[in-house]
Amino acid sequence: MKTILFIGTHKSGSSREALRAAEQLGYYTVLYTDRPKFLENRTSFPDVHLMQFCDLNNLEEIKLDVRRLILNGIEICAIVSFIEPYCHTACILAEEFGVNHFSTQAIQAMQDKILSRQILSESPYNPRFTVLGEGNMPLSSTPMKLKKSFPFILKLPHSCSSKDVFKINNAKQFKRYLEKISQKSTDPILVEEFLDGPQYLVEVIVHQKKLHIVAIIQQEINYNMRFIITGYNLLLDSPEDFYQDLRAAVEDIVLIHGMESGACHLEMRHVWKKNAVPIAHEDTDWGHLDQKEWKLVEINPRISGGGMNRLIEIGLGFNLVQETLKLALGQEPNLIPRHKQNVFAQYVILSEAGLLEKITGRKKAFNCPGVQEVFLRPRKGALLVPPLSMGHRYAYVIATGDSEESARINAKFAAAQIKFWLSPPPERLPDNGRAPQKPDVEAADTKASSERIIEPPEPDNISKCLSILLKVCKRSTASLIPIFIPIS
Repeated sequence: MKTILFIGTHKSGSSREALRAAEQLGYYTVLYTDRPKFLENRTSFPDVHLMQFCDLNNLEEIKLDVRRLILNGIEICAIVSFIEPYCHTACILAEEFGVNHFSTQAIQAMQDKILSRQILSESPYNPRFTVLGEGNMPLSSTPMKLKKSFPFILKLPHSCSSKDVFKINNAKQFKRYLEKISQKSTDPILVEEFLDGPQYLVEVIVHQKKLHIVAIIQQEINYNMRFIITGYNLLLDSPEDFYQDLRAAVEDIVLIHGMESGACHLEMRHVWKKNAVPIAHEDTDWGHLDQKEWKLVEINPRISGGGMNRLIEIGLGFNLVQETLKLALGQEPNLIPRHKQNVFAQYVILSEAGLLEKITGRKKAFNCPGVQEVFLRPRKGALLVPPLSMGHRYAYVIATGDSEESARINAKFAAAQIKFWLSPPPERLPDNGRAPQKPDVEAADTKASSERIIEPPEPDNISKCLSILLKVCKRSTASLIPIFIPIS
């Protein structure tokens, strides 16, 4: 049986959609996972033909398991991972078993944020950086040396989804977050200059050393202790000089990393040059391009997760994870847009913690103008918290429109219909991090009936109404409150 072997997956998003795409391509799918719950909920994975529990950090154990597959008549055609920690593992395995693979060393460099910065040390697209805890820069000697550099970014070299990325504004914050990171990992710590400017995500495929920019997405960032992306706008028509400047930066960065075959995405910031005079309140990012430059926030050796594959499919008409699988199989991907449609993805985050009792408004959101997809992530009884990583985004809406602005308004308006009904969280979580036994739902629902319900706002007044709603919720004495926080 012609088989694609997957190393890890998430419950949803791009990695999950890749499994469906593999089945649609006619391949037998094998999933190695280290998540016991996936095996317990085996029926939730009908497109996975064989699922096997495996320690994904034990390369030798995985090799033994692959050899058993081969002895049982499985023909491995590709070994892939759409989860960042295991992209390099998949390449090593593909090399070991003689199947087509992506550029192994390039993917290794992209996974390690420190190595990536060092490789780009002479590139104009690299921000200023230093490494703490290695060589002549021990952790104990850094505060005075960094004192004049505020604000700056502190991160772990293998961080992903904004989990261990902190903006440091002063010495007190530096001490606090340095201790926090040091307790979590003994790895060296990366310090980067803070880049202030619009941020763009660039999806890239490299086939036979030729780079293809698949999509450019402008990002909306919500910052409150962490950098959380809450809005994604697919750019269809950007000025030629803007596109060419960005393309030159992307090609240079990917080339320096040595990628000749594979998929990656870059997060780029468009910042004012050192001697330029910034102009406040620009309507677009297209003006004064000669006074701006591109800087790399980070590069990752995979397609972006979450709803990115669906955003591109709705906007451009092709399935990027499917085309990435073709590339892994040694085939030529078809990246020609079937159509071009303005599309925006709005994610929902929460401002308060609580145990989820119910979610309302899904149908209402789906029936809003332009809405193509509504995705709700958590289940009843889950503990929901304000975002400390991208994994704490609990829903998204993808909507189209006649223009970028109308797609944006449609997505935000629809997201505002979604309400998360929460009961108070435990004062202290158990050591396992799981929520305790769920509270009495019937009693909570009775209290909910006295809640003040706010009608969906008009698109232009969403932010104002959200502010009012939050004040109402904070004043409420009921144990169950509706919260929906699409950030504009």
